[in-house]
Amino acid sequence: MCVLPLILLLLGLSVLWIEARHRLRPSSPLTLHQMDWSVSKASGNLELSGWLEIANPHQRMEIFVPELEVKPVLIGNDDLSDIVISTRVTPHHPDEESRPDGYWPAYIVKGHKRTSVQVNVSLSCRDGGDVSSRVDTVWMDVHWMNYGPFGRLSRREGVVVPLRRPAALHQENATFRSGDGCSVLPLKTHLLGPLDNTIDVLRHYAGELVQSGDILTIGETPVAVIQGRYTHPCMVHPSWIARLLCRVFHPTSSLATACGLQTLIDQVGPTRVILAWSIGLALKLIGLKGWFYRLAGDQARLIDDITGTTPPYDQTIVLGPQAPKQLCDEAAASLGVSVAIVDVNDLGRVKVLASSAGCDEELLDRALRPNPAGNANERTPLVLVRPA
Repeated sequence: MCVLPLILLLLGLSVLWIEARHRLRPSSPLTLHQMDWSVSKASGNLELSGWLEIANPHQRMEIFVPELEVKPVLIGNDDLSDIVISTRVTPHHPDEESRPDGYWPAYIVKGHKRTSVQVNVSLSCRDGGDVSSRVDTVWMDVHWMNYGPFGRLSRREGVVVPLRRPAALHQENATFRSGDGCSVLPLKTHLLGPLDNTIDVLRHYAGELVQSGDILTIGETPVAVIQGRYTHPCMVHPSWIARLLCRVFHPTSSLATACGLQTLIDQVGPTRVILAWSIGLALKLIGLKGWFYRLAGDQARLIDDITGTTPPYDQTIVLGPQAPKQLCDEAAASLGVSVAIVDVNDLGRVKVLASSAGCDEELLDRALRPNPAGNANERTPLVLVRPA
């Protein structure tokens, strides 16, 4: 008679213990934002200058930053081993003078305070050649340490700085491909990231091409990286739950690794993931598939583990975008045509994540099924669909 209440009590205590461990895991409140990067050219060399801002939103916790280093990674279509990289990091703390020797002194970011850091990067060829013709993007990889009541946390965050941008197509140069009751035009862009604005990107690369009745699409992953929704796996600390449950997923799933599944747990909480996993597994045994993803929420399907997207994001875990419907409506109002955020692959799968009011999603399904944007490194995240 007393067994069932005891079991329920133990289950309740277990859930509370799991949630408590999840919420009390070591974490730092500090945030880092990269902003205001500029690029200048001088005698074939490139000079990049940008600012980092470190903020502490906590009311009273004081966090140390004992280490900070910026490691630029060059991206291009050539052998770049002969390019010399010189990096200088200069702290501009509000209450300390900047050091001229380039040394990073351990600094305390107090509650509700912030500090800024200037980064200068010089790129030059050993043989005196033109750097700008060989490098098109620099990945600014920031390695920094947080030290405080939570312990010592190593953090790693990066942002792309485009050095070259493809010219926007004009109507007379646009070559549409024939589709099923429509025409499609993939549009090449620079490598997108948090320094961009989604609507500005759409307007710049498609603004002169769109006409009434068109649908302009953008991939869900490019939208997510513009929103800064990606993280390096070293920032993810898998729990025993993630290490155990990830083994059941198909090896090609982004949730089949401990870090991939932990990323979902960090978004929706361990209790929801455990319940979705348990119910989904039970229903799968009787032939009902896909219930884990329905119960775990949208992010369960949208997370891309490493290798899931174009370099340098192939080394990060990318979440799905935030507020996609609102973004589509705002972009449609700005451009005067329907806008959709889509997820398409080479297997003919088309998922319209969100679209503006009145968008013809049946047309999108036919137009995008051949995957005109490609799944490799084409850098064509935009596709303009025009009804026949």
